[in-house]
Amino acid sequence: LAASALALGCAACDRPSSSASKATSQAESTPPPPLFTRSRPLMGTVFRIEVDAAPPAAEPAVRDAFDEIERLEHVLSEWLPDSEISQINQGAGRRRVKVGEDVFRVVEAGLQVSKWSRGAFDLSWAALRGLYDFNPEHPKIPELAPLESKLRLVNWKEITASPKANTVYLRKQGMAIGTGAIAKGYALDRAGQVLRSAGIDNYMIFGGGQVQVRGHRGDRGWRIGIQHPRDPRRYFASIESDDGSFSTSGDYEHAFVDDTGRRWHHIIDTRTGLPASRSMSVTIMTPEGLYADALSTGAFIMGPDKAKTMLAALPFAADAIIVGADCKLHVTPGAQQRLVLDVELVDGRLPNCSPSK
Repeated sequence: LAASALALGCAACDRPSSSASKATSQAESTPPPPLFTRSRPLMGTVFRIEVDAAPPAAEPAVRDAFDEIERLEHVLSEWLPDSEISQINQGAGRRRVKVGEDVFRVVEAGLQVSKWSRGAFDLSWAALRGLYDFNPEHPKIPELAPLESKLRLVNWKEITASPKANTVYLRKQGMAIGTGAIAKGYALDRAGQVLRSAGIDNYMIFGGGQVQVRGHRGDRGWRIGIQHPRDPRRYFASIESDDGSFSTSGDYEHAFVDDTGRRWHHIIDTRTGLPASRSMSVTIMTPEGLYADALSTGAFIMGPDKAKTMLAALPFAADAIIVGADCKLHVTPGAQQRLVLDVELVDGRLPNCSPSK
């Protein structure tokens, strides 16, 4: 319900970003060498790693990075019954569960974002799992009574994480932690560390709506494309970066439109139990994937104005490109400096975009 949408990519990676860069690009006599690229299905999605390095060095480093993501899946996935997250959920209301460093780090960060977003992102959202089905062929919308019953179990303040004992406790039976909107970002962080430890300093990693980049692609930074929320065939903007993590949450993945034209999607406002309606798309840029992943979900639910206020108050740099429910584009100052629009706005709004219903 809270996972980030697949909206970032490198389809725009090789496009020049301005008139000046166009001239430079045309003047280049030799394009950068091909990237070493590998993919592997993990964490319910497909991770892809692209590195600017020769195969003899790249191949073992990329393999080890994938292995690290796979290791994390076994401890962080609530879908695996023997994972540490599943053990926490199974012990809800009954016992404290001792966890390893990775799980504690993810839970701790999840609680931080829950606090910063005032519960818009809520680590305990998974009590709502199963109430909705967003498959257009057999959509499912919950009745009011079971929805209200489950909503009483969603409250991040009822999660206790003890750093001294490395334990996590859910105070009410039926509560559940969901890592869908935070674990993949952490996995990108760890995979990046593996690559850097192997001497790979120029890479791009994709995974479930998350992108992490480091170093350069040839003689410039990496180019990240941002998908148009109402036209999946195109990117409306791109950003160039040599060090950062990006996450997009949108209302167009895992979604369907009912007979009245109302859009139902997987990013649920846990205060109402209904799909959040203040945004179409939110792309967050932070130093760590762990925070980008969770913050994009929280910012989406909060809406543009409250999201920008939250980001400005964080203890680290965080920027956003937000498409509001009215198609209007909102960009924080740090993102504005690097954003390159591939469309012409109409009264500050994306073209070919219909407001959410």
